[in-house]
Amino acid sequence: MKSSEIRDRYIKYFKDRGHVEIPSESLLPENDSTTLFTGSGMQSLLSYLLGERHPAGHRIVNLQKCFRAEDINDIGDNRHTTYFEMMGNWSFGDYFKKEQLTWYFEFLTDIIGLDPNKLFVTVFSGDTKYGLPRDSESADIWKSLFEKKSVNSKIVLIGTENGNEVGMQNGRIFYYDSKNNWWSRTGIPENMPVGEPGGPDSELFYKSENIHTEAFGEFCHVNCDCGSYIEIGNSVFLEYKKEPSDTFSKLSQKNVDFGGGFERLTAVSENLNDIFLIDIFSSVIRYMENLSGKKYSDTNFTKSFRIIADHIRASVHLIKDGVTPGNKLQGYILR
Repeated sequence: MKSSEIRDRYIKYFKDRGHVEIPSESLLPENDSTTLFTGSGMQSLLSYLLGERHPAGHRIVNLQKCFRAEDINDIGDNRHTTYFEMMGNWSFGDYFKKEQLTWYFEFLTDIIGLDPNKLFVTVFSGDTKYGLPRDSESADIWKSLFEKKSVNSKIVLIGTENGNEVGMQNGRIFYYDSKNNWWSRTGIPENMPVGEPGGPDSELFYKSENIHTEAFGEFCHVNCDCGSYIEIGNSVFLEYKKEPSDTFSKLSQKNVDFGGGFERLTAVSENLNDIFLIDIFSSVIRYMENLSGKKYSDTNFTKSFRIIADHIRASVHLIKDGVTPGNKLQGYILR
């Protein structure tokens, strides 16, 4: 499926469910001195997640252009880019877990046509230190969704089968701790400052054809860095706030903050395990092949092709949004 079709179907699906489409923000964040670039769809929406009313209402959707310089060391693998578009839908105190997980699963399987047997999910296992409960509600929702598709729906608590990740492939829904399935701008609960919002999240992965190697650990599992599982969506259930007593209280409203990888979903919709094979990158890859006389398919050059293609695309979008090469801040990153 071409990228333009994925884009159109996603926006239409959520508009049909009462969401209002909002435009993408600039890659240069406004009134935010904490970061150089816009790195997620929720970055400019924090005040609405905390209770302020959004002009468009309680349900919004968009594709937000993002740039993450911190991912630069990962560029060259099959799924990372510095510039990307994030598919996002949000609920500000409106719908919550059941609607979000059901809708995204339906979108992937019924609208995009992904094989549910290739989908795997993770949920929050809880944090006893901070009194944060296990997200059994999300696990139960996922179990029901997979069972309706006649797909194995076994729930696994990571690290409990044979004392390690052995047997993880037999599961479908995996509990992970706060290092993997808790979201806040500052990471795990321990690192969150007073007043910072956070919440459990549920990530969805697509099983690619990539083969696991022991360079990434003896055992493969859904959060393995080998690329066998490609994350294509993360539903954050933002409902907590850090208190001065080093505990957590509930926010005034329950929110959904969803982010999905546009390029990754385009790739897996064509059963590709490499985002650089989709139509977005095809012209620049072909141009580099003609210019260099080398082939992208030659594994001696694949990583170099990916790095150059990523940097060209990211540079164009940064320049488009007003960045010029320099020796400070955003200009230094571009240079």
